[in-house]
Amino acid sequence: MRFSTILLASFFSIFALKGFAQQRPNVLILYTDDLGYGDLSSYGARAIATPNIDWLAQNGRQFTDAHCTASTCTPSRFSILSGRYAWRKKGTNILPGNANLIIPTDITTLPKVFQRAGYMTGVVGKWHLGLGDHFPIDWNQEVNPGPREVGFDYSFIFPATADRTPTVFMENQKVVGLDSADPIKVDYQKQFPEELTGKQHPEMLKIHSDPRQGHDGHITNGIGRIGFMSGGKRATWTDEELGGTFNTKSIDFIDRSLKDGKPFFLYYAIQNIHVPRMPATVFKGKSKLGYRGDVILEMDHSVGVILAALKQRGILDNTIIIFSSDNGPVLNDGYLDQAEQTAHAENYKPTGPFRGGKYSALEGGTRVPFIVYWKGQVKAVKTDALFSQMDLMASFASLLGEKLPASEFTDSKNNLETLLGKTDKGRSEVVEQAANMTLGIVSDGWKYIEPHSGPAVLSNVNIESGNSEKPQLYHISEDKAELENLAAKYPNKVKQLQKRLEEIRKELE
Repeated sequence: MRFSTILLASFFSIFALKGFAQQRPNVLILYTDDLGYGDLSSYGARAIATPNIDWLAQNGRQFTDAHCTASTCTPSRFSILSGRYAWRKKGTNILPGNANLIIPTDITTLPKVFQRAGYMTGVVGKWHLGLGDHFPIDWNQEVNPGPREVGFDYSFIFPATADRTPTVFMENQKVVGLDSADPIKVDYQKQFPEELTGKQHPEMLKIHSDPRQGHDGHITNGIGRIGFMSGGKRATWTDEELGGTFNTKSIDFIDRSLKDGKPFFLYYAIQNIHVPRMPATVFKGKSKLGYRGDVILEMDHSVGVILAALKQRGILDNTIIIFSSDNGPVLNDGYLDQAEQTAHAENYKPTGPFRGGKYSALEGGTRVPFIVYWKGQVKAVKTDALFSQMDLMASFASLLGEKLPASEFTDSKNNLETLLGKTDKGRSEVVEQAANMTLGIVSDGWKYIEPHSGPAVLSNVNIESGNSEKPQLYHISEDKAELENLAAKYPNKVKQLQKRLEEIRKELE
């Protein structure tokens, strides 16, 4: 064969491979923060409308029994990215803003599955999984390990949550806009000299903190935060710009993947609706539910912006979109923003039909909205199949033909057919984790919560905890609100679920 013929054949082979790569679906996870089952109009909310997310629900697969793994953010985020229950690893509860990375860098993760399949991977938004492996963190240089070592080719994040220091953006693990003459220091134990705090200077605040919850440290943008910080004045963001900035960076990442001819996996961890709820000015006062309602509208707007960008680029039909939340809702979570008062006035229940909420062992803590959209591949229908967010790793590995290492333990199960609507059979069981590490297990329509001491109501946030010194058993398929404890009536079912929970606990021992 002549050289020119070989060259021509090679050219068409490369072209065909590139075309095949583009046929693989892009994957976008929209992971919002503190959004409850009842916070969307597609899930029954009446005092607020979320048309962009509703569009996903109307044109995709809407789950009514999907779960994050914990009723707080850090462990749920750990699970969705690692495919493992967070309670298996120490130090995975809610992290301070100066914590080190908690996801091991030598394990398979959700983004690494996509990398192995030839995808460009990116994370934008809230991180809250720690950074670096040295303490204290030096914020004035590239911080490693971080999102890159977890499997993301690109990252644009803030390190923890909007109510914690440091209040800066980081792009590819470097602080954005840092002035070397004004280095950043962060501390969660003591205030820096001459630092202004919300506790000492309430007159400087545009939204006041609840004195019971500790959001009265470093002041950024007229809002007190948890923790202390010095330096970084030019790098500090304002709350009102967060949504727009993260939207822009998400679209930039999508454009970069198109330019490189690769399918993309984007984990867009939307910062809303976590406190402090300080929406972009254009959304202030637009809902009946105070600033909490306003940031729900802004969050829905962000979803709409990304959907429009995908459509404009002609790739919406070839993009799998998953929308969900990291835990259940909370009204008063540290700031006096009238969320409780406006919800009461509108008879608004962010947990929908469930009790509990953020921090709780009850169903409102982990049962969250979960929607899957993929045009032509996922039927537009509701399902009551039991599903866990951490199954995304094994399910997408199956879709992409990537095998998870047989020698590597994972809690993630291949439920691709459930995800795509090929079956309504879901998981057989899922374990739920409360903020105080109480575990519950849902199995075959029943839910067992292990005994745990503590208050029945978390007074700071006014949420039922699910704590009881006695075993709790609910026929959850019939009693969604967990109102009737059937433990005394069905002792054998209690023993069965206790045994199964202990078996799951010991799977790594």
